Amino acid sequence: MDFNYDVIVVGAGHAGCEAACASANLGSKTLLITMDMNKIAQMSCNPAVGGIAKGQIVREIDALGGFMGIVTDKTAIQFRMLNRSKGPAMWSPRSQSDRAKFITTWRSIIENTDNLYMWQDSVNQILVKDGRVAGVVTAMNVTFTAKCVVLTTGTFMNGLMHIGRTKLRGGRISEPASYGITEQLVSLGFTAGRMKTGTPVRIDGRSIHFDEAAEQQGDNDFHKFSFLDFTPRPLKQRSCWTIYTNEQVHDILRAGLPDSPLYNGQIQSIGPRYCPSIETKIVTFPDKTEHQLFLEPEGETTQEYYLNGFSSSLPLDVQVRALQAIPALRDVRIYRPGYAIEYDYFDPTQLNHNLETKRIANLFFAGQINGTTGYEEAGGQGLVAGINAHINCHGGEPFTLGRDEAYIGVLIDDLVTKGVDEPYRMFTSRAEYRILLRQDDADMRLTERSYQLGLAKQDRYDLWKEKKDRVAHLIHFAEHYSIKPAYINAGLEALGTTPLKQGVRLIDLVLRPQLDLEQLSQLVPALKREMDSIKNRREEIVEAAEIKMKYQGYIDREKMIAEKIARLEHIRIRGKFKYSELHALSTEARQKLEKIDPETIAQASRIPGISPSDINILLLLCGR
Repeated sequence: MDFNYDVIVVGAGHAGCEAACASANLGSKTLLITMDMNKIAQMSCNPAVGGIAKGQIVREIDALGGFMGIVTDKTAIQFRMLNRSKGPAMWSPRSQSDRAKFITTWRSIIENTDNLYMWQDSVNQILVKDGRVAGVVTAMNVTFTAKCVVLTTGTFMNGLMHIGRTKLRGGRISEPASYGITEQLVSLGFTAGRMKTGTPVRIDGRSIHFDEAAEQQGDNDFHKFSFLDFTPRPLKQRSCWTIYTNEQVHDILRAGLPDSPLYNGQIQSIGPRYCPSIETKIVTFPDKTEHQLFLEPEGETTQEYYLNGFSSSLPLDVQVRALQAIPALRDVRIYRPGYAIEYDYFDPTQLNHNLETKRIANLFFAGQINGTTGYEEAGGQGLVAGINAHINCHGGEPFTLGRDEAYIGVLIDDLVTKGVDEPYRMFTSRAEYRILLRQDDADMRLTERSYQLGLAKQDRYDLWKEKKDRVAHLIHFAEHYSIKPAYINAGLEALGTTPLKQGVRLIDLVLRPQLDLEQLSQLVPALKREMDSIKNRREEIVEAAEIKMKYQGYIDREKMIAEKIARLEHIRIRGKFKYSELHALSTEARQKLEKIDPETIAQASRIPGISPSDINILLLLCGR
């Protein structure tokens, strides 16, 4: 038994698994400590990965050499590309997963990763020596030493669950909470707070009248999460189903509000604005006569269904009576009710952009401990924290991602620069450079950076290089191949688009919104030969080339804007000023700059309450 490690990761949720694998695959001797080795990467809430902006994060995790995308593809029971009616900057992959297989697949990866070891226990103390982390002490009174510690504690720190007026201590249903860490870190000067999240009832599928629900099938095409996975989906694909609440349901829920922990003062902490409980929906939208709900299967063969949209902490009897008022659920039987959970988090402005704490060197936070919500947000933070823990052990420059490089970069910059006043969830609207941060090109943005780190291996790099070259070749062909009207006008008219009056390059036809490369390949034999010569990942490469051609003007414009902003990213101000003495700045600016201590002018400009005039004063003081 070994008690000395380079990196210790506390918690084996989505952040912890990515952090542990990243540090171990980079060469750090890593210990992953979890309270239950049978709940690794547990999908505590819905059995799904991805969604709007979240799917882009999973593609980025995969491009960087993480595993969430790989595990999701192996355990998918439904895949859908959301927002296909909009432009490709908004396309977002989402997958239903088999919850049990998701856990076993992740555990197999962890158990077979070199340099990575596991210990089943709870951590209740962080060892700190001379301002640096030195290890942890567990509930079994075992001491493990380490150069770096990554805390990914999820909802377990002082976790408290609510079902009506019933309170249960725990981090998840039937799982104990963790105690000691919050109190210790607060005593060391950290600022902590409380947040709330919730999860819906789980339903026995045998009691659902599916004939009174609308079926929602998945896609059956080439799209996946991982850029490495080209094989057919191994599991049976299953449908989701949509149903609706009604006014009778709402009346039952309203009558139960006096016993709701959210409205009787039992819960004081902040809940997620964009994933509200059903009781919050009926209070916030009193005139709305129905709310859409989604029945999502929990696995390939299970009868268990997750009722997305019906998160609740109302008493059990109220939840059941409300469900029975929905026609498809009139005979409903449940496995367990919905519940709310309160837990501790730490103000993320106490972190640097590499997710290392400012107060204690080599201590990293990732996931819900930083006030975020969502598996994907947690996984992205875990990956960055694991990479930087390894760097801190063995030397090198901190690994950070810019807002124009990745949604993960937007996420982390928002957290450490702005902080949170509610559980943070990623949306495409949070990113200034959505055209640059598409899900289809995450590998183009990030694979080379990961390869230089040593996290992306040679096989991934070679696949990326082949795709990059193939896309460039197809674009070059379209830019230089000429087409005469006589050869294509009949085909264009059949497709409902304007015929040519003179010869054009093929790319001029690709730019027409009514046309795509697959259609044009049926009219232009030379293009078909070019596309058919792509033996591996044909659809993926053709789609990537087409998006790049159609949106090149928008891409170039966003790149130009990003480059202008990047100049401010290079003007460093940390340690240069005592803000409390800069009376030319507003009082709010002095207070917030003092608290957050931004690294650069650009980061300062993104702090809420910092005005353009404040930034101009800082630029003048920097001699710019």
